[in-house]
Parts: sequence; C-alpha cells; structure tokens
Amino acid sequence: MRIWFNKTFSTIHAVFRNLHQSVPAGEVTLICTHTYAHAAAFLAADESYLEPAELTDYEYLEWCVAFCREHNVQLFWPGKAAALIAKHHGLFQAVGVQVVSVADYDTLSLLHNKADFYTALPVEVAKTMDFIAVNNREAFDNAVVELSTQHKVICVKPAVSVFGLGFRVLDTQRDSITQLLKGVEYQIPLQELRHGMVNTAEFDTLLVMEHLGGPEWSVDCAGRHGELLSAVQRKKSQLAGGGQAIDNNAEIDGMVKRLTLHYRLNGLFNIQFKEGVNGVRLLEINPRPSGGFGMACLAGANLAHIALRSIKGQVFQMPTIRYGLRVTEINTPVVLREIS
Repeated sequence: MRIWFNKTFSTIHAVFRNLHQSVPAGEVTLICTHTYAHAAAFLAADESYLEPAELTDYEYLEWCVAFCREHNVQLFWPGKAAALIAKHHGLFQAVGVQVVSVADYDTLSLLHNKADFYTALPVEVAKTMDFIAVNNREAFDNAVVELSTQHKVICVKPAVSVFGLGFRVLDTQRDSITQLLKGVEYQIPLQELRHGMVNTAEFDTLLVMEHLGGPEWSVDCAGRHGELLSAVQRKKSQLAGGGQAIDNNAEIDGMVKRLTLHYRLNGLFNIQFKEGVNGVRLLEINPRPSGGFGMACLAGANLAHIALRSIKGQVFQMPTIRYGLRVTEINTPVVLREIS
C-alpha cells in the first residue's frame, strides 16, 4: 500500500518508524512531502518529494489531488490543510484515494480555536479549567478580577496556538527586567501586559484562565470513527530530567473515551490533560500524532500499526499496555545530506 503523509511536524518520523517495524518489508511504501528540502522526516520515508510553497488553500487542494494521481497514492494521511482536505474527501475518492481524517471539517475547525472548543464542550464529556475569552483591555481587566476571586494564580494563552506558544502566567509581583535577570520562563508581568494593550483597541482572542499547577498527562490514541482502539497515557514528571511515566488514570481514561466518541475521532490523535486544585482538566485535543508518540509506543502499543490495520478493516487483538514504565527520549545526531 502506498501511503502519503504531506507536510506536518517533524515528529512524524516516529510514525514512519513504527509502521516499518510492524509490517513485512515491502508491504507499505511511505511517501513524505514537505516544503523544506532538508526536512528531517525525509530520512524515515521510503520516498520524499518537495511541496510547492505559497499556494492558496484551493490551489494546494488541487495540487494534492494531482500528486495522488501522479504517485499512485492509495491512502492519504494529511497533516497540512487537514480540515480543508476533510471537507473534500470526494475529490480524492474520485481518483481512488482513501483519506484518513481525524474528524470532519466542522470538528477540526472547532478544535483549532480553544475558546470555541471549550465553550461548546459538554461538561458531561470532559471538564476544562475556568476561563474567560477576551478581545480588549477592559474585558481582560474584568476577567482577571473575576477569576482572581476564585483562583490564586491566573494565566493567559491565545485561543489559536500550538506547542503552548503564547502561554504565560500573570506575575503581579515582578517586572520584566527582574524576570529576565532571574531566568523566569513562561511568566509575564500583569501591569506590563496591560500597558501593551493600551494602543490595541481589539486583539485576537485571548483566554484568561485559572492556572493548573499539577502534573500533566499526554495521551496518544488510535481510534476508528468514535471508537477508541488504544490509548497510552504519559504522565510528565514535574522534575527536570524525570522522564515520563506510562500511567493508567481511570478519570482520564473515561474522558478520553467520551471525547473520542463525542467528536468521532479517527486515526491517530493526542489529548492533553493537567491537574489543578479542583481535579484533572482537559487542555486540548491535537488532531495529529504528538511529539512524544514514540515514547508512548514503548509501552507495547504500536499505535500507528493499530490505526493502519483498522483503516484496512483487519481484525486484530489489542496489545497489553505495560503500565509503570518510565520513559524518555535521547537525541540522536544525523546527517541530512552532504553540502557540495
């Protein structure tokens, strides 16, 4: 089977590695495309090609269909433009290509914006932290006052963000030069942030939230249109260098199953949780393999193989997960290519 993964995060190499380890040689051909000629994912792919840059959404969609035809793609596993591609499965079906989408267009669009996602999430499915979405300084000030009556520590994060970019804890005691000299990370002085809003009447949606100070879990999952096939919980150590533990938290397991069913999640995806003073809360659903995907598979569940066999309609026995393992990743130097 010829499987195409278009441009996505570099951690896709862990998916390639696990697929190659789980199937007989020659059974699958993994094709990878990227806009960067030296993308690290190319090292783990069987075939690699450059994608054109700076296409409009629909130009890119047309290019994807043409690429499938030209390279005899049978299964398309999109990263880039995943929501748009999910909306246009028919274009690919017309050329004999099956598309693996984590969810439908509306759901993928919803997951992209955490303000909309948190607001729409039924409380019986999963609980989120207390939050208020704001777009101007007055709303921000009101949100800080309101949440501060219930929570000792408040934080902020853009409603649209990846990798935790833009996340900051509000510091009411120190200014930025003190933070800089002391090497304080992921914090921002409250008054300096307010001052930065003076000349910006309206800004993109910002979430003002209670700060969850407890441990964090990252759950790597394989699903089939709402059915959770396998999930591996990685509990992250709060100590530097402490690695991650393969965990079996019953509350998190229940939320993962309900979220998978509610949003009819499919293929490979990741769900993150963090504990606060009122218990474990949902952070986000990532409609893609996570950066720690390879660590999760060390627990005995080859999630990429499980997802692929499910897509192919094959019957198989679910693996036993080895709970209690402590895992980590070690960086390995590689040569991308020789410079002529």
